[in-house]
Amino acid sequence: MVPWNSFPLEIIYQLFGWLAFLSWSLAGYPQLISNFRRKSVVGLSLDYTILNFTKHWSYLIYNASLFFSPVIQKQYFEKYGYRQMISVAANDVAFSTHSVMINLIVLCQFAIYGNGSQKLSKYAIAIFACVWFSAAVCFLIALPSQSWLWLISIFNSIQVCMTLIKYFPQALMNFMRKSTDGFSIGSILLDFSGGVFNYSQMVVQSIDQDSWVNFYGNIGKVMISLVTIFYDSILMCQHYVLYPHKKVLITSENSEEIKKPLISSSPLDEQIHDSV
Repeated sequence: MVPWNSFPLEIIYQLFGWLAFLSWSLAGYPQLISNFRRKSVVGLSLDYTILNFTKHWSYLIYNASLFFSPVIQKQYFEKYGYRQMISVAANDVAFSTHSVMINLIVLCQFAIYGNGSQKLSKYAIAIFACVWFSAAVCFLIALPSQSWLWLISIFNSIQVCMTLIKYFPQALMNFMRKSTDGFSIGSILLDFSGGVFNYSQMVVQSIDQDSWVNFYGNIGKVMISLVTIFYDSILMCQHYVLYPHKKVLITSENSEEIKKPLISSSPLDEQIHDSV
């Protein structure tokens, strides 16, 4: 393992990493708890959930393989140099493992509470099938030459692609409904924070090593941060600016108030009115 040049930077690196883990891990709970309390998954896109599940499985395969396998680590050093640090940290493995479990629970909620009027779209089914068929083909290609670093890089690329497209179904659903009701903004705020911390962790490592190899050596980690920040910004804009929940409530209450008379009639007033 390549040593750190600065102990304070190593501490900051670990701090950012575990803050990213904490933010991204907690991000799954607001939606899960909201579904449980409402006994409903209305407002949560099934396509988003399936694509997110695929993304986290791909990311777990990449992180766990590069972090635990000496064979793959050797191939990494041969490609990028023995003076470079492995770009996957313990918090990356912990995060992806935890995320897979949370997504399994959310999928169980879809099965328990029902999908409502939602159906898994043909596009999501096609993407899901294409991803895992491609992964199987790549495994067969890598097997004869033992090109395991190349293979897990494919899974890293898959998780980047899933990150690019997984948010779109939810953003589209919010747009079609002109509402974010049922979709937890707390999850998005934590997800956004995780992206910021994750990117900051890589910057700290590059500063210490005086090298940017970890950025293109793990382009997936870079992209997951930047894409997450971008799409979360769109979803936050939908919630707070375009379709604010409080504004909807105030409008509906106002419409009810408009239908009521400004001053309620007393029984005496009604008798006078009848006599007239």
